[in-house]
Amino acid sequence: MDGGTLAFIIILAIALFILFVSCVKIVPQATTFVIERFGAYKTTWETGIHFMIPIVNKVAKRISLKEKVADFAPQAVITKDNVTMQIDTVLFYQIVDSKLYAYGIERPIVAIENLTATTLRNIIGDLELDQTLTSRDIINTKMRVILDDATDPWGIKVNRVELKNILPPREIQNAMEKQMKAEREKREAVLIAEGQKEAAIRVAEGEKGSAILRAEAKKEASIREAEGQAEAILKVQEATARGLAMIKEVGADQGLIALRSLECMEKVANGQATKIIIPSEIQGIAGLATSIKEVIKE
Repeated sequence: MDGGTLAFIIILAIALFILFVSCVKIVPQATTFVIERFGAYKTTWETGIHFMIPIVNKVAKRISLKEKVADFAPQAVITKDNVTMQIDTVLFYQIVDSKLYAYGIERPIVAIENLTATTLRNIIGDLELDQTLTSRDIINTKMRVILDDATDPWGIKVNRVELKNILPPREIQNAMEKQMKAEREKREAVLIAEGQKEAAIRVAEGEKGSAILRAEAKKEASIREAEGQAEAILKVQEATARGLAMIKEVGADQGLIALRSLECMEKVANGQATKIIIPSEIQGIAGLATSIKEVIKE
């Protein structure tokens, strides 16, 4: 085998190897290949290794099955009460049929954007301004259902639709801001009034409690004072009773009591008093004593 033949064999082997490698196709995860044979749809390759016949077959389209996001520009819509506003939407979609997506419609994302704008105008046209501002979830749900049904022939599934911004005209925004400011001021005034009311109630309750405590203290002092006076009177009465009982026990008669009284008067007379009032009983006893003394002298 001469050198030319050997070189030819080597070149042929390299060419066959390159051809073989080029015919082996690896489909990544979450991706599909749409295969055409002589320009017509042949099959769809899923994830894995595939062998493609050169010249006869070709990869017409590589399609990702991951969920995608389409952010559409703001659309001018008119509400039921003739208010024009700008609304922009965000669409979350996923390709579920590679063949329908490849051959169903030309420029499917543009078609979805136009369909979204038309659907949004129809829905907002049945709502007033206040309903539009407070019914995001309802609008999102209606749009998702309508768009999902409309995109089924294109192999697309609409998972979620969100209204990103709702922008009313500037004069309406100013009016809404004034209304919100008035409501905040109203809530603030109500809170201040409730706080003042609560403070007044607490002050009144405190004064009431203080008055009750003062009255109870005064009542307690009066009770203690009355109890002390009663106890003092009781002790005086007990002492008087004990004295009378002792006099009775020793058998003292009226004369003895009178003599004791004279002795007491004698002590009183020795004092500094210039005038002494003597009971009549003691005067009688003094006269009797003088008469007895005269009889003894005779």
